[in-house]
Amino acid sequence: MNLPATHPSTNSATNPATAHQPDPRRLLGAFIRAHRERLPPPAKAFGRRRTPGLRREELADAAGVSATWITWLEQGREVAASAAALARLADALRLTSAERASMFDLAQKRDPAPAKSQAGLPGDLLALPSLFTGPAYLLDRTWTVRAWNPAAARLFSGWLDDEAGDRNLMRFVFLAPLAQALIADWPERSRRLVAEFRADFSRCPHEPAMLELIDDLSANSPLFSRCWKEQAVLHREGGERTFKHPADGMLRFLQTTLLVASQQECKLVCLAPM
Repeated sequence: MNLPATHPSTNSATNPATAHQPDPRRLLGAFIRAHRERLPPPAKAFGRRRTPGLRREELADAAGVSATWITWLEQGREVAASAAALARLADALRLTSAERASMFDLAQKRDPAPAKSQAGLPGDLLALPSLFTGPAYLLDRTWTVRAWNPAAARLFSGWLDDEAGDRNLMRFVFLAPLAQALIADWPERSRRLVAEFRADFSRCPHEPAMLELIDDLSANSPLFSRCWKEQAVLHREGGERTFKHPADGMLRFLQTTLLVASQQECKLVCLAPM
């Protein structure tokens, strides 16, 4: 007896290619529930508790939201969740900075909380540029250099040498005449730099130091002002960089930019001679 040929189902419920794809809403719900259950009950809690941690009603009260909203979130249901409400929920759950970032990633929202000050970067982070023989420097979120090695100081005269005053990369590139002479393809590199800087600005658009920097550059650099108004955005990319050094002549490097896991607003920029 001949049986009809069978074919793999294309239904998403049975298709192996899609059956095991995680649902972001369910991942977020499991995250919230796990962190709710790890919290100790309120000091004045009464009555028998069948589950560990806070009750949904207690978490809702602490976050200033409804218990139904918490329930639907934990169940992975499609429910509106604003960034402000999620921020209150993160505070009520007493999340660490890493846990908070993870929750906002799962919710596909941006944390409205202002970025923490980088005034005191750890010593091991500041020591990173010294581990490289080629020019290397560490930038904070406003693209102000926080540490650099001797090779970088020699290459970037007027910015990282002893005579330099302002250590901000954007101010050096757009306001210092030495930068135009040093960077071989200055017009093109400066335009790309603005687009890369805008990507970082978009992550903290209310940062006072960032806004002050943009106002200063817009007022004093016509090129920056024009490029900023274009709204171009680029990821920071590596590649070949050429410099016309006043003492060492033409220099070519391969630039790589690394993000620091523990301080994700910091960038370690390394230049390897070519």
